[in-house]
Parts: sequence; C-alpha cells; structure tokens
Amino acid sequence: MALQQQTPDARVGEIIKLAVLAVGGQGGGVLTGWIEALARAQGYACQATSVAGVAQRTGATIYYVEMTPKSDQAPVFALAPSGGDVDVMIAAEMMEVGRSIMRGFVTPDRTTLIGSTHRALAVSEKMAPGDGIADADEVRAAAEIAAQRLILADMDRLAIEQGSVISSSLFGALAGSGALPFPRAAFEEAIRAGGKGVEASLRGFAAGYAAAQGAAAAVEAPSVAAASAQVSGPAALMKEWQVLMARIAAMPGPVQDMAKAGLAKVVDFQDCAYGGEYLDHLEGVLARDSAARDWALSAAAAKYIANAMAYDDIIRVADLKTRSTRFHRITGEMNVEEGQLVELTEFFHPRAEEIASLMPAKMGAKWEANPRRMAMLDRWFNKGRRLRTHRLRSFVMLHLLGGLKGYRRRTRRHEVEQEHLKKWLRQSLAPLERDYALSVELLKCRRLIKGYSDTHARGLSKFATVMEAAKLLDGREDAADWVARLREAALQDPDGKALDGAVQTIRSFI
Repeated sequence: MALQQQTPDARVGEIIKLAVLAVGGQGGGVLTGWIEALARAQGYACQATSVAGVAQRTGATIYYVEMTPKSDQAPVFALAPSGGDVDVMIAAEMMEVGRSIMRGFVTPDRTTLIGSTHRALAVSEKMAPGDGIADADEVRAAAEIAAQRLILADMDRLAIEQGSVISSSLFGALAGSGALPFPRAAFEEAIRAGGKGVEASLRGFAAGYAAAQGAAAAVEAPSVAAASAQVSGPAALMKEWQVLMARIAAMPGPVQDMAKAGLAKVVDFQDCAYGGEYLDHLEGVLARDSAARDWALSAAAAKYIANAMAYDDIIRVADLKTRSTRFHRITGEMNVEEGQLVELTEFFHPRAEEIASLMPAKMGAKWEANPRRMAMLDRWFNKGRRLRTHRLRSFVMLHLLGGLKGYRRRTRRHEVEQEHLKKWLRQSLAPLERDYALSVELLKCRRLIKGYSDTHARGLSKFATVMEAAKLLDGREDAADWVARLREAALQDPDGKALDGAVQTIRSFI
C-alpha cells in the first residue's frame, strides 16, 4: 500500500511519539539509533528507551522514541508508549503488527503504521499440534481499520535483495511515509554517520523508501515459485533413483506429484532401498483404490506413509544440524560477510527413551522393559546440553551420529516405527470395502504425529485416542465425518481438552 508523502509541521512544545516492535536479530536497536541520531541532527530534543521482551519469539522488544524541537523549556519525555498516544508505529514482522494493534498503540485518529508482511513464526505457532500459523490476512484487515495511514510491504525481502537487513528498509519506509518533518537527505546522513555497512544500508533504505512512495510495483506481488531441485549423485545411485521414478511414472496422475515428494523425503531420510519400501507400501494401497474415487485414498497414503517412514530420531536431528546447506542458510540469513566469525550453539535435552531407542532392537526392548535401567539412563542423560558446533569436537560428534543411517534399521526406534506403520495401515484400510471415506480419514490421522521427544509422545497419545475412538464409529454412516472432527479437535490444543470432549460426545450416543 502506498501513500503520498506528507511533511507535518512540527511546532515548539509538540512531541512526536514513535514506537518500534522488533524481536532479536531484526535490528530494532540500530533502527532506533538512526531515528535518535536523525532527530538530534535536525535540532530536536530526543529521548529513546526500550523495554525488553520475554524471549526471542515470545515477546518483542518495544523501542520508544519521543522528540520535539529544541526550545528554552526542557521537555519532559515518557519512558514507554501509552495506548492511543503513538504517532508512528513500526512493526518488524506481520504478527508484531497485530500485537501493536492489540496493545492499543495504533489508532485511526493519529497513527501511521509501518509494517513488514514477512513472517518469522512464533514459538506458539511452532508448538501447535497441527497448522498453528496465524492468519496474516486477518491482521492486515485489522490494520486497515486501526491505522490512520498504513504502509505494508515485505521489508525483509526488500532489504535482503539489497544485501542489507530489515532495519534499513524500515528506516526508508519511515522516510517515505512523510510522518517525520525531515528531508530524505537527513535520513541518509544518519545512516552514513553510523559508519557500518553504509552502502548496503543505503540501498535497503532506498528500497523501503520506494515501497512507501508506491514506486516498488513488485513489493506485494507473489514470488515466483522456485524450480524443483534437480537430483544428482553417483551413477550407481542415480540408476537406482531412476528405477524408483519409473515406478511412480506408472502410477495414476493424481498420485504422482505427492508420490514424488514422498519418495524424495524418504530417500533423503535413509536411502534408495528404503524408498523402494515406501513405493511398495504405496502400491499396495493403489491396488485397492480406483479412479472412480479420483484416487483420494492413494494421494493421502502417498503423503502420510512418507511422513511415517521419515520419523524424527536422534540420527536424523544430528544429520540435519551438521549439513552444509544449514550452515549456508544461517550465514545467509545473518548476512555474514567474508572474515566474520559465526558461532552456533545447539541445545539438546535427551530423555531415557531417546537413548534406549538408539540401541539395537532387542537390547533396546529389554532396557525399555526394565524401569531400573530406564531410571539409570534418565539420571545419566536427561539434562540440558549445549553443543557448540562451530567447534571441531562438537561438530564431529554430531556429524558421526548423523552418519549412522546404515545402522538405523537395526535400532529399537526403527523396529517400533515399522510396527506402528503396519498397524496404522491395517486399521486404516480395514473398513475400505464398506466405507471408502472412513479409510481416507483414518490415513489422514497420521498428521497428529510429528517431532521428537515430548512433542512426539503427545502426538502419539492423541493419535492412539483418535484411532481407538474410530473403532466405536465403525459401521455408522457418518463415521468418516466424526473421525475428521476428532482429528481437528486433537489439533486444537496441546493439552487435548477439545479431543477429550469430542470423545465424550461420541460415547454419549454410542
């Protein structure tokens, strides 16, 4: 959204109040420093304060700036913003836009709201059993009502494209909004006075300024989908891969795309032989499906069988944490320049169950069945650990652990997951001949299981509850609808209260 630049006429004694909401890594302190330097350079008395958030993604830091033209009278500035008393609100992420509105900092009679439309998921969104991502469209609609003037653009992308960080593009958008009585050159001089990353920051500033002025036509345009990654590797492995792809090519069209994605996930998790097992399971479902149902059963199976086979174990976690692509992504997101050092700390908190699951299958089963031994493992391992993977010892430890794919098939965890997979498929396909829709919904219940450690245990518990309740519904015409309701209830809250209520409802009419 663009707006015409309006330069307010500041009068002596009139205080301009500006707030910034940003989380760690978004440069809120740098942005506030630029604003403060700008005001002072333009002959304004200025004060900047900050109130730290609770944590990286559970609470943004509130930076607050008040400024007024210098006069003989010393101004009295507030230390924090008040609801209904903010002239300019800058939010460094879309959900922070929503939080600023909820806190009353944005009002339609005075506030210019500048926000970035990109998302950095909060902890609460990641912890949700299902899709916990908040609806950005609802925030946008609320912002259009709440703000007097509104500027929304993907400020993060604009800055990254210029080799800068989001603070520069937000500063540019502030200049372009005309909400402060200073010329563009004064804003740019504040960046130069900072002395760090000046050229990149000026490019990011220009992009943000153009977005606020409406000159960046592609700011809100959807990004072009990236081309599918090409698979490459040794000739022998590529030959195995092509054989697997040929099997997918023989499948019905509506199933192929999901089957390709599932195969890639499973092969990345283990190897081509494991990918062959995935296709064996899928072809078994296809043999019982038909075009009359548009292959809905097989499409669901293609997705959820892959998820079941590519479970999160210690080996998988260690593998992902030591991949070069992860380090490239981190350094890219942090805009690390040549010569700069990056330190990484990985947080682990293994339970006794994770340690036993890594043992050979028979040995692990014996240890799991022995409370005394499990308690001993718990004493030894159940404590928080920080591994600094920028150091050789910690990196090598995780790298070796992540390289145990060849051993994975002999572990207790793999044995348990294979048994669970077969049991789930048997139960899901049991009512197929008499209730196709019910089988589809039962396959989809696999989405309740994700993650590892406590998250995985909670998901398993909910999955088991839904599958047991489904047995009570077998034979009813509305069985599929009720299983779908149970699954959605299980996804509503981590504690499972909604699911318990849904199960009680079923028991009341059975």
